[in-house]
Amino acid sequence: MKIIEEMIPIVERLKREGYIKSEKVIQALLKVPREEFLPEELKEYAYVDTPLSIGYGQTISAIHMVGMMCEALDLKEGQKVLEVGTGSGYHAAVVSEIVGKDGLVVTIERIPELAERAKRVLKRLGYDNVIVVCGDGTLGYPPLAPYDRIYITAGGPKIPKPLIDQLKDGGKLVAPVGSRGVQELILLEKRGGKIFEKKLCEVAFVPLIGEEGWREY
Repeated sequence: MKIIEEMIPIVERLKREGYIKSEKVIQALLKVPREEFLPEELKEYAYVDTPLSIGYGQTISAIHMVGMMCEALDLKEGQKVLEVGTGSGYHAAVVSEIVGKDGLVVTIERIPELAERAKRVLKRLGYDNVIVVCGDGTLGYPPLAPYDRIYITAGGPKIPKPLIDQLKDGGKLVAPVGSRGVQELILLEKRGGKIFEKKLCEVAFVPLIGEEGWREY
């Protein structure tokens, strides 16, 4: 895909501010057309670095957050990645660019309408290495486990145990953990059967709804 000209100043700023460093994350952000993942009335705001509503109480993450989470995961070509919370499909597309054609992104969305919309957009843009599943992401996706990397795009009270179980040894997981309104972004690593956690920063994501997350109101 061609470079998105509107993304260049954003990426330059994110580099200066330390959100992103690696060339693979930079190139992925420059290639994915964010406007394609937005409702028609919001396309003009595609290159404003802020979360935007995509309907059903969900949002597309801010550009800096997508970049920061990709950096924290230390994604590599050929990896199998599980995303919990497809939303618009934008984040999955960025990860898809990084893991490449030999990699795989499995993304789970609980809202059928969003899952279908993301599936259509990803297919139209040629992201053949992304599988969209409709279901409870807090339970992971056992048929294709284990995963090299897992990330969650909604804030839960804890990191769901099924996701930790489906993470490969040597794997990394990034998740917002805290209250319904404010969370800490956690980097979890599984090494030698042991779990190591590191707090990255304070964030605010939509609630993680599911059996191993929050209940719907």
